[in-house]
Amino acid sequence: MRKLYLIVMLGLFVSGIASAQSLALKTNLLYDATTTPNLGVEVSMGKHFTLDISGNYNPWDLSTNRSVKHWLAQPELRYWPVERFNGHFLGVHGYYMDYVFKDVRLPMGMKRNEGFDGTAYGAGIAYGYQLYLSARWNLEFTAGFGYGYYEYDKFSLDKGDNEYLGLYKTDYWGVTKIGVSIIYLLK
Repeated sequence: MRKLYLIVMLGLFVSGIASAQSLALKTNLLYDATTTPNLGVEVSMGKHFTLDISGNYNPWDLSTNRSVKHWLAQPELRYWPVERFNGHFLGVHGYYMDYVFKDVRLPMGMKRNEGFDGTAYGAGIAYGYQLYLSARWNLEFTAGFGYGYYEYDKFSLDKGDNEYLGLYKTDYWGVTKIGVSIIYLLK
């Protein structure tokens, strides 16, 4: 809970130093489709740079045996070749996640009938495009690739007794960010 409080306070700090013409609020529709509440704040840092800070939190179980509970914070520094909040951009991002996954298959070597309780962090590069919809609304498409380090306690769920299998560490190279976001520009 302290980590979530820190993320909220950081977002309020960033929004407090930003002028109204250089601030955007956003939500990633792909996360929304998985019932993961998320919110992002993007603030101008000059004519060609912005700082995007996004976070999400999923506190729900999929069923009595399946879970993808997690929270994630992901800051990204973006470079806009033409102008901010319009057109193509390149970004450098990092992320930190705390999670409890049960009975789901994930690309980091996590399999069905197993439980994982751990943390992850990593960094990557991203490419994106913001499509102008109106004076206050944009649609953003973004994808990022990079490295992630996952450290977790692993449990067997086969017998229903959550047998502890040990501490595991996994290096991951691949997709570190993906999104289709709706953006509201404050003016």
